[in-house]
Amino acid sequence: MLIGLLGPEGTYSQKAANQLDINAQLEYFDDLEDVVESVIEGGVDCGIVPIENSLEGSVGITLDALKEHDINITGEIIVSVGHCLLSKGCMDDVKVILSHPQALAQCRRFIRKHFKNARTQTTGSTSHAAKLTCEFPEMAAIASRESAQHYGLDILADNIQDHKENYTRFVVLGKQIPAPTGHDKTSIIVHLGHDRPGGLFDLLGEFAIRNINLTKIESRPSKLGLGDYLFYIDMEGHQSDLPVKDALEGIEKLADQIKVIGSYPKR
Repeated sequence: MLIGLLGPEGTYSQKAANQLDINAQLEYFDDLEDVVESVIEGGVDCGIVPIENSLEGSVGITLDALKEHDINITGEIIVSVGHCLLSKGCMDDVKVILSHPQALAQCRRFIRKHFKNARTQTTGSTSHAAKLTCEFPEMAAIASRESAQHYGLDILADNIQDHKENYTRFVVLGKQIPAPTGHDKTSIIVHLGHDRPGGLFDLLGEFAIRNINLTKIESRPSKLGLGDYLFYIDMEGHQSDLPVKDALEGIEKLADQIKVIGSYPKR
């Protein structure tokens, strides 16, 4: 299997890919949009992208791609994230700290406490930060322990994220819908259209009356106008299960638009 993911080597996306299939061939891309395009064009069998982090919330690029493109979530992977400060120099040498914006945000307190005068710089991925750091002792990267080994960097500090319980949920993107397993999750996007009192209440009622458990609900701007929102909803069950199927039919009568973006095994 050929999996597309964010590169270069050493990213948390690679850890997710290894959890999915340790024997898969990996193709690295510079950004998440390229991963999505490779799935759409058939250049890879599937793609792996982050969708939410337990500290910093959802990844907007992934949510937008699921709305805009004809792709499905076919699986999910949960990765425990432990950030390290990596460098060729020592703590006193560090003047610039590089990493992905999410990683920098997850380590905000550590940076403020130990490197208040250091400059932070964003990169396309944590492993890209590690790669750039290799040649300059005044630079440090926030990345994984695996990145330190791969790029020959020293670990100056370990587990530096602001909260020790730090997890990123990755989704597998593909074109097929997996068959039901009896332990599934379905994800949808809903646009209610005209705002009205009780609109969201009626929407949620379609799940409540069928005893369907929602594992996530999030609003995100529709980009159609100020105050206009989409709802991203994850629920237990497969779209072919009768209760879920009935709920989706009920929502169609209430919403301006509904898009099922995947039914897949729950982790």
